[in-house]
Amino acid sequence: MNCFNQAEIDRRLTVFDGLLADDDHRWRMEERLKRLHSRELARGILAPQSEIKASLVRVHESSSEVSVLIALHIKRTVEHRGRIYTEERLEQERLWLVKENERWRIVRVEPTVGERRPKYGTEAASGALAEHRSFGGGREAARSESRPLPFLNHALLPRLNERERAVTYRRDLVAAYADQWWKLPNPSYEPFEVNCTNYVSQCIFAGSAPMNYTGKRESGWWYKGRSGGAELWSYSWAVSNALQVYLSFPRSRGFRAQSVDSAQELQLGDVIMYDWSGDGRYQHTTIVTAFDADGMPLVNANTVPSRHRYWDYRDSYAWTERTRYRFYHIADTF
Repeated sequence: MNCFNQAEIDRRLTVFDGLLADDDHRWRMEERLKRLHSRELARGILAPQSEIKASLVRVHESSSEVSVLIALHIKRTVEHRGRIYTEERLEQERLWLVKENERWRIVRVEPTVGERRPKYGTEAASGALAEHRSFGGGREAARSESRPLPFLNHALLPRLNERERAVTYRRDLVAAYADQWWKLPNPSYEPFEVNCTNYVSQCIFAGSAPMNYTGKRESGWWYKGRSGGAELWSYSWAVSNALQVYLSFPRSRGFRAQSVDSAQELQLGDVIMYDWSGDGRYQHTTIVTAFDADGMPLVNANTVPSRHRYWDYRDSYAWTERTRYRFYHIADTF
């Protein structure tokens, strides 16, 4: 852990010499550290301080080797053009150790790259896309959206389908919720193994965005919980690619967003989607919760819990040269 922490500060792997024998992981780490060093030079970041805490999650022992799953809480204090802020992320790594000449060596390391794991595969986005195509690009979907309370679609109840006033998107509440629950799950919601979009949807809902409850998993944007083992939420609530499809179609009212060209155009409570392979399928979702001294977004996320992380995710093992982003500005009123 001392070596890991020193590498985070120095952006060099020499501290691992003689300790880490896994050449594949050394290459992964070296490429990541090079990306971060280049990014920090471009941004004008001065000597970050790093603190890391580790805890054992599981240990498996045999006569010849030991495998250890560790949880890492990485906290970096960054000075950027006279402004200081703290980035945090929680990662997991599995290490294999063997004993050689009475000394333990790390022979393999596998980081858990949670941002890459899809939920439901392509079924979710395909269903969401079919919804919009069947309604002529979202026009009918726009008419069906109103101002539902949680779990209730007012469009199904005409007497309740009158709006007294527009609802303001409370971006401050989005950021507050995101900072409160970035590390621990809110017990009011089901926690998912792949939790990034579920977490972002919760943040958006905390900012007063109205659910569009259709009762169909492939349409709307809604959450009702679990009943008798059945998952009662829309794909767009829980799946990155499905949420991206949902946000990409225009609506005249209800929860909606506008695609913008760059991260600089985003505000608090806006959303960034990540396509690691550049094939048009988005696998990760983050929410904007702060800004650096240049006005660039810092984001919160889940699956790999993160707080005030620089938006481009070049510090993630999920990032590749083919990575593509989609930036969504959430409407100010609904």
